[in-house]
Amino acid sequence: MALHIGDIAPDFTVDTQLGEISFHDWIGDSWCFFFSHPADFTPVCTTEMGRTAQLAKEFEARNTKPLGLSTDTAAEHLKWIADVNDTQNTELKFPIVADADLAISKLYDMIHPDQSETAAVRSVYIIDPDKKIRLMMTYPMSVGRNFDEILRVIDALQLGDAKRVVTPADWMPGKKVIIPPVIGNDEAAKLFPQGWDELRSYLRLTDVS
Repeated sequence: MALHIGDIAPDFTVDTQLGEISFHDWIGDSWCFFFSHPADFTPVCTTEMGRTAQLAKEFEARNTKPLGLSTDTAAEHLKWIADVNDTQNTELKFPIVADADLAISKLYDMIHPDQSETAAVRSVYIIDPDKKIRLMMTYPMSVGRNFDEILRVIDALQLGDAKRVVTPADWMPGKKVIIPPVIGNDEAAKLFPQGWDELRSYLRLTDVS
């Protein structure tokens, strides 16, 4: 199944180390950072699970729920989490999908045969409260994720929704944003009374911080 940005994220009911969850119900009115791993007790994954746990307050501040996935059982997840907590000096509290039968990995196209027939690559889905997929990223098994970028993307998406803006290259919170070309100057004057810098008719920068 090929998924695209803007699609409704496929729903599922599945076991985790914290019990069974129904995905859409579990997300509720929050955003979701859904991320997959090849297997438990693997080195890069251990650091990523630990980093997600360390950033719990950052995700909470963004009304975003982390949800991991690994192609092992809930019982194995519990054993692995003990290692994560010990080696990464944290306390992992978010659920990790138990996907030993690869059902969810296949539903979300996380199995890439050239990498492995039985292990999920490092996929990232950012899903909004309407259950729409807003971003997809896929990392190879050998490269750990950049969590600064994941938080930056969530910030950019949420700001864009709230202020009707888009963000330029290398945007960081507090920096200037772009007024989309679909918003004419008359409407822009109402939405952005602070004004803007017009580099071109299609490239208007403003400050919404």
